Amino acid sequence: MEKEELKILAHNLANPQGEKGIEIGEMMNATNIGMTLESIKALVIEDDEHILEIGHGNAAHLKTIISLAQNVRYTGIDISETMHQEARRLNEAFGNQADFVLYEGSILPFKDETFNKIFTVNTVYFWENPVAFLNEIYRVLKDDGTFVLTFAQKDFMEKLPFTAYDFTLYNNAEMEELISQSHFKRMKTSEREEEIKSKTGEETIQRIYTVLTIKK
Repeated sequence: MEKEELKILAHNLANPQGEKGIEIGEMMNATNIGMTLESIKALVIEDDEHILEIGHGNAAHLKTIISLAQNVRYTGIDISETMHQEARRLNEAFGNQADFVLYEGSILPFKDETFNKIFTVNTVYFWENPVAFLNEIYRVLKDDGTFVLTFAQKDFMEKLPFTAYDFTLYNNAEMEELISQSHFKRMKTSEREEEIKSKTGEETIQRIYTVLTIKK
């Protein structure tokens, strides 16, 4: 891919827009589904819990979350108007169990201690002020809640041509240091590896990623 094409891809990975954004959303759901399902598993969702997903994309995976326990409520939040509308369209069947919120990317528009479980997959690269945003997540998470943060390893991400544009990459030590600067106190690190098709569609690659399970 040419430089300008890579820039457009990078921009749409951060904030999918328009028809191209819908295509990117479908591709992201397909390439990230392994990471997403591992993140959902780490949440250990139970009956009557309220789940927040930060950066839901098209949320084609929502049916998995809803099916894991009784009376689960889901809220998805995203900066992309395109993904907000697409997620609502794809998940109309879940009615009052799911809602989607559009926001500006730094302040979570919820009351303190709203959610039992919070998760986010492949969004941390785009956080402008990561410690402040971690503290926002801390604020809206219940005291006994769980936050799962999943990201691909820096060594792997650096090999992808589009990450040269507006991505901030982390290895485990850098991410753990970042979290230690926030209000969060405890975390468990779990590494995973999977084979995926690259986002440029040109090859199959081995992705190494980390699932961080974080507590207050």
